[in-house]
Amino acid sequence: MLSNIIWWVAALYIVSVTVFIVLENRNPKSTLAWLLAFYIMPVIGLLIYLFLGRNWKAFSHEKKLAQSALSDDLIARLRTRASNPYAVAQRVKEEKPESYNEKLMRLVRENSFSGITARNEVDILQDTDAFYPSLLQDLRGAQHHIHMFYFIWSNDPFTQQVKEVLIERAQAGVEVRALYDAMSRRSIGKEYMAEMRAGGVQMMPYMAFNSLRTLHNANYRGHRKMTVVDGKVGYLGGMNLDREQMPGTLWPRWRDTQIRIHGGGALALQGLFVAMWHATTDEHFDDETYFPSVDDVTELLPVQVVAGGPDSQFKSLRQMIFQMIVSAKTTCYIQSPFFIPDETILEAMKSAALAGVDVRMICTPRGAKYQMPYRAALTYFKDVAAAGVKVYLYDGGYFHAKTIAIDSAICTIGSCNMNTRSYNLDYEVNAVLYDAAKTRELEAQFMDDMAHSTPFDAAAYAELPVWRRFADSVWRLASPVM
Repeated sequence: MLSNIIWWVAALYIVSVTVFIVLENRNPKSTLAWLLAFYIMPVIGLLIYLFLGRNWKAFSHEKKLAQSALSDDLIARLRTRASNPYAVAQRVKEEKPESYNEKLMRLVRENSFSGITARNEVDILQDTDAFYPSLLQDLRGAQHHIHMFYFIWSNDPFTQQVKEVLIERAQAGVEVRALYDAMSRRSIGKEYMAEMRAGGVQMMPYMAFNSLRTLHNANYRGHRKMTVVDGKVGYLGGMNLDREQMPGTLWPRWRDTQIRIHGGGALALQGLFVAMWHATTDEHFDDETYFPSVDDVTELLPVQVVAGGPDSQFKSLRQMIFQMIVSAKTTCYIQSPFFIPDETILEAMKSAALAGVDVRMICTPRGAKYQMPYRAALTYFKDVAAAGVKVYLYDGGYFHAKTIAIDSAICTIGSCNMNTRSYNLDYEVNAVLYDAAKTRELEAQFMDDMAHSTPFDAAAYAELPVWRRFADSVWRLASPVM
């Protein structure tokens, strides 16, 4: 009798998980891998799936991990401030023909609802020596509000300065709202947060997972790094508020890239922050004082702010990167600390290189604490190198920039790594700049970084001991969650 019950339970389990996983319509390889895990390791496989493999759409009551919905009033407000995308595209076509890419502009507009902003002043900031002083200066000058979100926000000498400035501004009547990824709670510390809140700063964790109901959030991280000051100035890129990024802390140099936007791009970042704040607190704010006009900016420098996350309808950043690579005619220069692409990006890079595009990439060869994603990346380097992609491993310190420049005409800078986690599991934000001068500036930095890098040698890698290459291939199996 007992044996019959066990058999019926086992059969019901197999049928249930099979139907459930198949209905998710994943990649066939992924579907078969998860089914095998469920069949061989019923309990362990289920736990791994719940924390690492579950699609955010898996259960009906989780239609939105962190709502990115905007209120009707806010949408109307943004539309009054936004440029006509068709008029902007026409101006680019006429005044900056080398940077005109109608398909890319339309893709970003459709897959992430990001209108192109025409008038912007953009500064590209390489390293914290340029970013941190600029950020402090803008924070000190805030008159109405400060909005910040950072993936890593630690308690160190620089962030003590940030705290002092934010408290001073809050006590002067400036509204200060700060979000941090929930994983940073321990690095910030209770005392730091208590001082911020006591000083009038509204500081909240994003994507918290402090209960059974929200435990599934642990695998979906807020990886964005962004600031908006008075709705006029915005920052985004790869740099956190973290001591590790200071030169000489863990590395002789920390190479990273951030941009400062004055103009319409800052309004786009503002809309993104408002959505994130609403997802965290249920508070809406859509008064026009948060979305000022940008009449003081006259320069035509088109910018599209592209946001992506696990609850996006489309994989907007992956599609943007794919489109940039396949539309490159002569050059495609990529920077990313990690390189763990999916098949789509892998094939795009190989196809571009085989078609004669000069595709180059600079990545990080190693980490300070763990090495798995860097070792897995070696197997992908081997794949793209065989197609003619030139891969360089930065040896001047730690490399953390996330940029792409194509044809000396269009570039993107942001928080999105060249890895499947950034495409699928993390909340990211990038800016696309349709401007030859800024793209050439980014390319000049790329060449400088390349001078401090070592070319990846596929032949030498093939000569490594079998056990080393086998270990790298094992790490590659875990690449979808790295």
